[in-house]
Amino acid sequence: MGQLGIHSFVWTGGQTQDDLERALEKTAEHGYRAIEFAYLRPELFDLDRLAQRAQALDVAIGVTMGLPADKDVSSEDPDRVAAGKAMLRDAVQAVRDIGGTKLGGILFSAHMKYDRHPTETGWKNSVEAIAETAEIAKAAGVDLVLEIVNRFESNLLNTTAQGLAFLDATGSDHARLHLDTFHMNIEEANPAAAIRLAGDRIGYFHIGESNRGYLGCGTIDFPLIFDALLEIDYQRDIVFESFSSAVVDGALSRACAIWRDTWTDSDPLAAHAKGFIERGLDEARRRRATTAQA
Repeated sequence: MGQLGIHSFVWTGGQTQDDLERALEKTAEHGYRAIEFAYLRPELFDLDRLAQRAQALDVAIGVTMGLPADKDVSSEDPDRVAAGKAMLRDAVQAVRDIGGTKLGGILFSAHMKYDRHPTETGWKNSVEAIAETAEIAKAAGVDLVLEIVNRFESNLLNTTAQGLAFLDATGSDHARLHLDTFHMNIEEANPAAAIRLAGDRIGYFHIGESNRGYLGCGTIDFPLIFDALLEIDYQRDIVFESFSSAVVDGALSRACAIWRDTWTDSDPLAAHAKGFIERGLDEARRRRATTAQA
């Protein structure tokens, strides 16, 4: 496996430089080797200082984001598409400047609940935008990963099969899929089969529970997930994601419908998640070894 990481929203809403640096320190303190930040606006934060702190702590940085409605690259409005392309270009540059390794999230549409079906023109606009962004990311040394999310957060890519078809349409060898157990639990008939279907085209993986809280307290069958990740020999990052209205900033709370506190204390949540994932992978390895010997 790659690095085991944690989303910064476990620690902080990320409103200030000090918040982000404290999230880095807590991540390292708990033994995680990667952190995921929401989109970092260069005009609000000292990215050089943040990069230096991450390097000193030996914590890799990834960034995820969703496009706003006025920068929706899946729109039929050329001005919105152009604004979205510019935002994606700027985001790649910000990830590069912070020494980050990847840009992921809902990069192909707005992050919102749509009230309409996607259009053929909008789909083509999105494909073109991601193809262009993938080339920019490749030149910058930044991985580009597209998060497959549930129907209430995008109308374009809700299943792994849709994501694979979209990647094929871009013609890019640099863009990959960003899968998430929370979203897969809603949209996939068989999440483990979806992981196997995607195989080496998965570039990033989120572990999250069905209720966004403590791992193991919801409905997701994690042993099947871990088995599938080992079967495809997944070698990239696994990042724990959990949201609570006690921490998450207001805009993301509204976009993701985080209306309650799924937890209030970050430290035990982070410690539990790390142990849960490590044990789950170890148990999957033992099952695999037992099967091989039988």
